[in-house]
Amino acid sequence: MISWPKSARNWAIATIAAFALAGCGINSVPTAQENAKAKWADVQAAFQERTNLVPNLAVVAKGAAEQEKGILTGVIEARAKATSIQLNANDLTDPAKMAQFQAAQNQLSNSLAGFGRLLVNVERYPELKSITNYQMLQSQLEGQENRIRVAIRDYNGAVQDYNTRVRTFPEMIGGAIRGAKPMVPYQAVTPGSEVAPSLEGKL
Repeated sequence: MISWPKSARNWAIATIAAFALAGCGINSVPTAQENAKAKWADVQAAFQERTNLVPNLAVVAKGAAEQEKGILTGVIEARAKATSIQLNANDLTDPAKMAQFQAAQNQLSNSLAGFGRLLVNVERYPELKSITNYQMLQSQLEGQENRIRVAIRDYNGAVQDYNTRVRTFPEMIGGAIRGAKPMVPYQAVTPGSEVAPSLEGKL
């Protein structure tokens, strides 16, 4: 029987333990979690960029008839609510907070859809057509909605990967050691809101 020096035995035990822990998700689970958090930061950035476009709607809507001004008011109020509800990385395991954030963003999306309907009536408002930034704003809004959709898709993919790791053996062991909790995917609040609205053909 081979007699191993004590230092060699300790090294061998430590190496085996390291490989066992690695296979149990001690490293892969937090890596997946950080990836999901980074994707969430992309979602927040995309929503913020859309929010930053809203003040430009006031310029576009100046030529609208008085009865249409309510649409702009709704957009501005929805923007205020959307910006008042913040969701940080530590809240991504809380379904209630995620639902609150989703509802606020969905309200803003619906308000922007109302603005799109106002654009349908642009022929009634020649003043709107004279604004040089009109078509540029339309393109920016469409592009931003697409970026939001892509960011949400990437976030949900990262969350699915992370949740799979913390719920399946053997990585769930490492997740339990680290106190990992499943994260909440971003879901459409109303049917069809997962599809980016388009202003195409509404000029």
